[in-house]
Amino acid sequence: MPNPTAAMLVIGDEILSGRTRDANMYFLAGELTKHGIDLAEVRVVSDDSAAIISAVQALSNGFEHVFTSGGIGPTHDDITADCIAQAFDKHIDVRDDARALLADHYKKTGKELNEARLRMARIPDGATLIDNPVSIAPGFTLGNVHVMAGVPMVFQAMVASVLPTITGGQPMLSQTLRVLRGEGDIAPTLGALAERYDDLSIGCYPFQQDGVFGANIVIRGTTGTRIDAAMTQLAKELEL
Repeated sequence: MPNPTAAMLVIGDEILSGRTRDANMYFLAGELTKHGIDLAEVRVVSDDSAAIISAVQALSNGFEHVFTSGGIGPTHDDITADCIAQAFDKHIDVRDDARALLADHYKKTGKELNEARLRMARIPDGATLIDNPVSIAPGFTLGNVHVMAGVPMVFQAMVASVLPTITGGQPMLSQTLRVLRGEGDIAPTLGALAERYDDLSIGCYPFQQDGVFGANIVIRGTTGTRIDAAMTQLAKELEL
C-alpha cells in the first residue's frame, strides 16, 4: 500500500524577495519521511489572497495532506487564516477557545491582549486547533490542510503537535554511495538499475572536488533488503 502524500505551501513576500531563507521545508520533509508520508510538492506564494486561495484549493484536491507555513501572526499582512476560510467557504471569527488561550498567556506575561494579538484567535468554522507550546497562538487544521506559523521554532512545535494525529505509512530509508566518476560515465548503469528496481527511488547528485568530478548516488525506499540488494548490484557493476 503506498504511503500517504503531502504538499507544502510556503507563504510570504519575505521568502520570495530573498530577505528570509526558508528553513521549514527542510524540517518538514525530514519529519514526514520518518513518519512515512511522501512530500510530493512544495509551492511558494506571495502575501496575495488570490494566489493563496488558488494554491490551497489545488493542493488540497491533489494530495492527502497540505501543510502551510506563514501568515497567521498579528499584523495586517497576516492573511492566511482568512484565505483558508475562503478556500473552504467557511466563516471566520475570533473563537472562544483560541481567545482563552491567548488571554491566559498574555495575563501571565503582563501584556495586553489587544486587537492585533486577538487576530491570532480568528479561526474558521469547523477547524481543529493545533497546539503551540512555544508562543501559545494556535494553528489550525481545516479539512486536510494544516495551517501553521512561519517562525521556524513555532513551526517545528506545531508539526510535532500535528503528526501524531496523522496516520503515516512506512518510513523512507536511504543509502548513499559516493562515486568519483562523472554522471555521463555512470548514467547507463543507473538507468538499468532503475528499471530493475522500479520500486526504489534512485537519484544521482553530482559534485566537483579538487578538480575531480563525482556523484553521490542515493537509493531510497521502504524496504531495507531491497536497498541493500540495489546497492550491492550497483557497486558490482561499477567495480567498486
